[in-house]
Amino acid sequence: MYFALCDCDNCYVSCERVFRPDLKHKPVVVLSNNDGCVVARSKEAKQLGIKGGIPYYQLKEQFPNEDIAVFSSNYELYGELTARVMTVIQKSAPQMFRYSIDEAFCILPDMSYDEMKEWGDCLQKKVLKYTGMPISIGIAQTKTLAKVASYFAKKYTGYNHCCVIDTEEKRIKSLQLYPINEVWGIGRKHTSRLTNLGIQTAYDFASHSKDWVHNIFNIIGTRTWMELNGENCIPNEKIVPKKSICVSRSFTGHVTDFEILRTHVSNYAARCAEKLRKQHSIASIVTVFVNTNRFREDLPQYWNSSEFTLLTPSNATQEIVQAATKCLQSIFVKGYHYKKAGVVVMGIMADNAIQTNFLDYDRNRFEKQVKLDEIVDLLNRINGTETVTLVSQQYNQKAKNGKTIVFADAIQHQFKSKNPTTRWNDIVTLTGHPL
Repeated sequence: MYFALCDCDNCYVSCERVFRPDLKHKPVVVLSNNDGCVVARSKEAKQLGIKGGIPYYQLKEQFPNEDIAVFSSNYELYGELTARVMTVIQKSAPQMFRYSIDEAFCILPDMSYDEMKEWGDCLQKKVLKYTGMPISIGIAQTKTLAKVASYFAKKYTGYNHCCVIDTEEKRIKSLQLYPINEVWGIGRKHTSRLTNLGIQTAYDFASHSKDWVHNIFNIIGTRTWMELNGENCIPNEKIVPKKSICVSRSFTGHVTDFEILRTHVSNYAARCAEKLRKQHSIASIVTVFVNTNRFREDLPQYWNSSEFTLLTPSNATQEIVQAATKCLQSIFVKGYHYKKAGVVVMGIMADNAIQTNFLDYDRNRFEKQVKLDEIVDLLNRINGTETVTLVSQQYNQKAKNGKTIVFADAIQHQFKSKNPTTRWNDIVTLTGHPL
């Protein structure tokens, strides 16, 4: 049995390039929330010396004369395109489980080198043809070695995006060239410790005895050592429901008005509800927290949180938002300059075992909420996120004392691309000369 790791190349950048083929060989970067710092770089951007995590304003200062394409994070686009990639992979593999937004492991039966290489080459071409997304595939007898193989599939063009480690000679050679900081399961803390012990490569680490590794590291480190030595011991990952869900943001400026802060919190709560429904879960506890900017010593500081327990666990947007609003009302203090807020839902359980409240006067309320949210989710999926929202979620134009005020968006995304696969208004239009 072999494992194949299918990994999207520079995922966020590749998603942006799908509808911008003119950027294929140009430096491209994607920024974090609020356009803060660089979180994704194309190969060309890396060659320029752009480091991951560099603040956007420093990017402009350090590379003033470079033609760099800059994009704000567009998670709606990334989620849609990677889902298409995973669908193609799933249809092409005997077994597949998704590991992250841009990675999936496939389980292959015993095959010859030529068969595995042909399968990987065909899958890479199929994904590129069907979705426009480039992927690299690493194949080996363990998941950790498959990660190693995918590294070389990306790094060396001679592999044509598919590297197979199927012999002991290839395993040793690849580990000798594989930096210790790249090993799956070896974090920064352990990397520093291993480097101090003279361990520079994965081969240096794998060459030590199992007892030595066990005395220095925990069970995770021991499993990594076993995997590098060809022993499959990491269980097949499954995407399991989260124990808690948190949505929080730092504001681009400071917020002092309760209505503006409530709008942000309402959107965070609605996002929590959407995530609950996506994993077929419900929650019984809603928590809201707010805090000021601790770096502004010239301003008064404040931090607080509040939680609300739902009598009947729910994933309904309306109920989660109402609970979050009650929490915010109990902790909001006028006069502070708020910098960040967030919503956390806990007490998560499966949505097929709901214990309703005995005192609930409307026995059909849950069924009504489910139908309403299903319709809203469908409309938002077809026409784009936040096509249909609660009034409390709307950032733009609210009437107050006969005057119209405008709330700024919670997230700054000055360079955000369109969503041609999920929004009718952004659909690609073709132009050309009439026949």
